[in-house]
Amino acid sequence: MFYHAFDGYMEHAFPLDELRPLTCKGEDTLGGYALTLIDSLDMLALLGDHERFAAAVEWVGKNVRFDIDKTVSVFETTIRILGGLLSAHLIASDYATGMRIPSYDNELLHLSEDLAKRLLPAFDTPTGIPYGSVNLLRGVDENESKITSTAGGGTLTLEFGVLSRLTNNPIFEQVTKNAVRGIWARRSRINLVGAHINVFTGEWTQKDAGIGTSIDSFYEYLLKAYLLFGDEEYLFMFQEAYKAAMRYLYHDPWYVEVNMNSAVTVWPLFNSLQAFWPGLQVLAGDIDPAMRTHAAFFSVWKKYGFTPEGFNLASFVVQNGQKSYPLRPELIESTYWLFKATRNPRYLDAGRDMITSIQYGAHCPCGYCHIEDVETHKQDDHMESFFLAETVKYLWLLFDLAVGPDNIVENGPYKYIFSTEGHILPASPQISLASEHCSYLGSYCRAGQQQGYGTADISLDQRETNDTEHISWDRSIPHPKMHDSFSTSGFIKGFCPGLTHWQKFGLSYTEEQGQSQETDSQSQSQTRSVFVIAKPTPKQSVISHQNDHHEIEESSQDSGKLSSSSDNADAQAVDQ
Repeated sequence: MFYHAFDGYMEHAFPLDELRPLTCKGEDTLGGYALTLIDSLDMLALLGDHERFAAAVEWVGKNVRFDIDKTVSVFETTIRILGGLLSAHLIASDYATGMRIPSYDNELLHLSEDLAKRLLPAFDTPTGIPYGSVNLLRGVDENESKITSTAGGGTLTLEFGVLSRLTNNPIFEQVTKNAVRGIWARRSRINLVGAHINVFTGEWTQKDAGIGTSIDSFYEYLLKAYLLFGDEEYLFMFQEAYKAAMRYLYHDPWYVEVNMNSAVTVWPLFNSLQAFWPGLQVLAGDIDPAMRTHAAFFSVWKKYGFTPEGFNLASFVVQNGQKSYPLRPELIESTYWLFKATRNPRYLDAGRDMITSIQYGAHCPCGYCHIEDVETHKQDDHMESFFLAETVKYLWLLFDLAVGPDNIVENGPYKYIFSTEGHILPASPQISLASEHCSYLGSYCRAGQQQGYGTADISLDQRETNDTEHISWDRSIPHPKMHDSFSTSGFIKGFCPGLTHWQKFGLSYTEEQGQSQETDSQSQSQTRSVFVIAKPTPKQSVISHQNDHHEIEESSQDSGKLSSSSDNADAQAVDQ
């Protein structure tokens, strides 16, 4: 899968940014600097492809320049180009990765610094929140919009922070931290943030709060900046933001959009970008709600064979105008993290179904196509760079982990944090304090206090009757104590004696947990609207779902069978 798409790009589109896989042509979509190649560099390294990795790094170092008269997205350029360059530099320059290039002389680091300096003018605003776009040669255009998204202004800390540590120049980290502070300072009294903000006045121009479009990776980078850099200011912001999200946005197992001030639901929609959230919850150690939400999100995939950009929770149909699937990675990413946390084979089953859907529904002559309509599976002539940087990467990591991992993420010299574009950033001594405060993967205690690994309690909030799954969405205004009833199942890497994850967040359990199932059912019938999802027919999906709803205990397979299935899927994700 990876090499079919990568070779198609290199043969038919390179050095343009992206491939048009149906017509086998290329197009410049971001800046005209071989976007897909740069975005794919660390995937080549993960695969152990020394020859192609070295050749690609050499070509980028010799040919890519950023002194061009192009206006680019600050957000997309940071996560795709800057992140891709930094990740590849850290791999190519380090003997410990096993992928060091002897002739490499920090060319990608020099390019990264040059690019970041060209992005800096975007941060020259009264709020510290950057403009959405900047011209790489002339700075911010006079007529540039003063409106930017929360994710666009608050998802730059990892890449710029790593660059500051590699260059000993604090300016990059300072401006991105100020941007996050600028957004956080303008949160509502209930600790929610809106979707779009004026970078000059600090006024919210769109006050819908959610975990999806325009906000998603803001939450992600609050936690990951703490995990990578050890800065507890980010941890505090994440704690408060996460508590608010779980109190006001979470309608078990779905998430909705609400007014950031009143918490009144304004948009009962599953947005495909929300699907990253269970993976983030795994990093925070909050696995039980992650499992329930993943099950709900995956039920949408099973219904159509892909996840549409929008799925209406009130009518339980694809949202008009949001029927496409542009090969997004978010649900696959969460599947990988949940399997990493639980080792439960249901997530391998989910990964297998996703590979099958993509292989048979999106495969086209020179690569893999966007799906224009998940109901008809009509293909569209686009393949964004993140398909190689993230979608295939997480699929490959999922099955490589299952059969006995042989890659630098699982067996390398460092722990790695994944950027929002899927680029791997090492918690090495030069970059991270993670080894000192023992914060990686939800473990908030110091190394000497850490207790052993414990598998997550496996339980899903699902009810099944006669081949039909019932998943509920609470239409009502959130109960003020709703967050207190959530359960948690411990941490992936260990836990601190006497200190649970929710205690760390300042939350506590209530006596309501001890209520009988009958009482709980009566309560739910009074406050919830229940929707019925019938299992898809063969016309609805490219895959078979005969075993979609097996209980987790029934999904267990003997190790030989599991290894065989996983090995085949792993090979398919790379080779086809």
